[in-house]
Amino acid sequence: MEKKEISIQEIFEFLPHRFPFLMIDKVLEINVQNEYVKAIKNVTINEPFFQGHFPEYPIMPGVLIIEAMAQAAAVGLKYIFPEYKDKLFVLAGVDKAKFRQPVYPGDTLILEAKGFKKKGPIIKTTATARVGDKIVAEGEITAAMKDKEA
Repeated sequence: MEKKEISIQEIFEFLPHRFPFLMIDKVLEINVQNEYVKAIKNVTINEPFFQGHFPEYPIMPGVLIIEAMAQAAAVGLKYIFPEYKDKLFVLAGVDKAKFRQPVYPGDTLILEAKGFKKKGPIIKTTATARVGDKIVAEGEITAAMKDKEA
């Protein structure tokens, strides 16, 4: 199954995040067979973190780039493992994280996750963030599956 262009409304159905912590704007592609997801985050000067993260030289904090990659992966998980659609995925770890280029206001982050491996309630994936054709960040994301609590 392949699904393209998941809108922000559908993203709201999958992720509990809301402003200012929702870090993806659109999912461009999910390929279940190849275990691949591609999403975007439009970075604007209006982001609240730019007020305090080097206001004279605004760059997106690396930890938020990692969060954006994790959120893109979480949406992909809902399609790749549909039996867990009612579960909550929380960030459980980040390995081999590298930040290669700064991300500036006006950039569009292209977020990709692939190769989802499941072991019990733990799922790992490799994720990258690009601006254009340049990798700006990458790492291995670990998510833990949790029951949603009322």
